[in-house]
Amino acid sequence: MKLRRVKEQDTSVADGMSATARVDPRTKDLTKRLEPGDIAVINHEDIDRVSAEALVGCRPKAVVNAARSISGRYPNLGPEILVNAGIPLIDGVGEEIMSKVTEGESLTIEGGRLLLGDELVGEGTVQTSEQVSADMTEAEAGMSVVLESFVTNTIEYIRKERDLLLDRVGVPHVRTKIEGRQVLIVVRGYHYKEDLAMLKPYIREYRPILIGVDGGADAILEAGQVPDMIVGDMDSVSDKALSCGAELVVHAYRDGRAPGLERLQELGVECVVFPATGTSEDVAMLLADDKGANLIVAVGTHDTLIEFLDKGRKGMASTFLTRLRVGSKLIDAKGVSRLYRQRISNLQMTLLALAGLLAVLVALAATAAGQTLFGLVAANFDGVISWVRHLFGGSSAG
Repeated sequence: MKLRRVKEQDTSVADGMSATARVDPRTKDLTKRLEPGDIAVINHEDIDRVSAEALVGCRPKAVVNAARSISGRYPNLGPEILVNAGIPLIDGVGEEIMSKVTEGESLTIEGGRLLLGDELVGEGTVQTSEQVSADMTEAEAGMSVVLESFVTNTIEYIRKERDLLLDRVGVPHVRTKIEGRQVLIVVRGYHYKEDLAMLKPYIREYRPILIGVDGGADAILEAGQVPDMIVGDMDSVSDKALSCGAELVVHAYRDGRAPGLERLQELGVECVVFPATGTSEDVAMLLADDKGANLIVAVGTHDTLIEFLDKGRKGMASTFLTRLRVGSKLIDAKGVSRLYRQRISNLQMTLLALAGLLAVLVALAATAAGQTLFGLVAANFDGVISWVRHLFGGSSAG
């Protein structure tokens, strides 16, 4: 079925399609405004799984990638997700397409050719399932080089952040009281929406500290909760989330530069700066651990080798080490679904008993004996009411 769908997709591209172009070199920014039926124009080498799932969720007519969707560095999962979803992927068009196509223009795709009116503005390769499989096989063969690089980056991170990882030096003071509490850290990663929905009973019962990592803060708001803290470089979080009252911790470079700080100053909100190498995901975990959290529950974070590599940057070595550092407290949301069982409250037990009693009464009312019984009870009840009225009426007369 998948192969048939892909072949139909290739035919539709060959026949030609036209739609409104949405252009952005950053896929995560583009998906915020991408509408169903648009053509997404991106510049994303090695499309990762999270980006691909976000694109599929927007239901574009096609995806045009200026870069190579699979460079061969490692077997990234994104292109396969797009192709299997029936979304045409035109690959390796060249970076000049980002300036030749303007947001909102009508872009036409014929095979691998891109046209603005009658003008040819770019040409790439239409990816098929067979081509993606071949590229993935080739990428898997080069995994040893990537692993060596990953190990090297890990050693470099240990050297740079030894004080932070081992001695906890450099963690800033925050006003949010974390000590002795459970902490739920939300990253907009794999299946974060499903995991958050699954954790609603846990959140309602244990009321953990809610920490959103950049766009994870918006995910918390979408789930009907309010984050207690937002950690990140603040580039992919909405103004609504930044103004919700959560404590803001800006992830800065080790030299103190914090690109996101200017945005917060413009909004007029207070924040704490946390200079550290690595990712904002790491900063959130290290902060929760340092401030005394007794359990850290992670949603949307990375826990397998392919997920680390799929993030596509050197900083993921820090995430691997951070997980080792806080491992005794850390549990993945998918594990919570198996370990956690909601306790039944007294109110729930009372409602259950009342529902059972009501079912019995309804069953009795459907029988002749039950109707007779209810008639006798009603008659006696009327007699009691008449006696009470007579008693109080007599007292008044007296």
